[in-house]
Amino acid sequence: MSELIQRYENIISSIKSKLENDNHKTVPKIIAVSKTFKLEKVFPLIDYGHLDFGENKVQEAIEKWTKIKEERSDLKLHLIGRLQTNKVKLALRIFDYVHSLDSKKLAKKIADEQIKQNKKIKCFIQVNIGEEDQKNGVSSEDLYELYNYCKLLDLNVIGLMCIPPVNQLSDNYFKKMKILKEKLELEHLSMGMSSDYLKAVEFDSSFLRIGSNIFGSRT
Repeated sequence: MSELIQRYENIISSIKSKLENDNHKTVPKIIAVSKTFKLEKVFPLIDYGHLDFGENKVQEAIEKWTKIKEERSDLKLHLIGRLQTNKVKLALRIFDYVHSLDSKKLAKKIADEQIKQNKKIKCFIQVNIGEEDQKNGVSSEDLYELYNYCKLLDLNVIGLMCIPPVNQLSDNYFKKMKILKEKLELEHLSMGMSSDYLKAVEFDSSFLRIGSNIFGSRT
């Protein structure tokens, strides 16, 4: 077993133990964050049976994943970075999920492009849960208005996403996200990364975005 697969199995094992010990019902899906890594580094995980991968940039994803996704329709690609409105057309061609919907303008652009491409994409609304000026995401106060607008556009919003403030305990932020999700009666939460994914499991995150703990450090 390669070092990469061993790390992947260790993560699965730690999640399983957490679920059993805490008696949680939500079994999360791992998004292997493959951004900046070449496909040669990713292929062993695909061959091992993992199907969900995360990318930050639309152009990088197009260049990297177009050919293999044509050959492997079971692979699912998640856009976890910011989506600019001028990249929506390209993004819908390659991605199955967008985790960074954060404005009415972007929602309208996605809705219009879905009609043109006859393709429905799964969306998470990104919440700026730490109210940080430097981060994208809708505020908690404006979330309901954006969500209702997305419903009017018939967007397939399946959940909420957040990136908690760095160097702070994630617990309170994950707790707030769970409350928001339940108020909106949404099914999914996209939260938890390499440093705090087990804590995210405690608060019923259903999508964990894990990169360095699987692929190693980025150079």
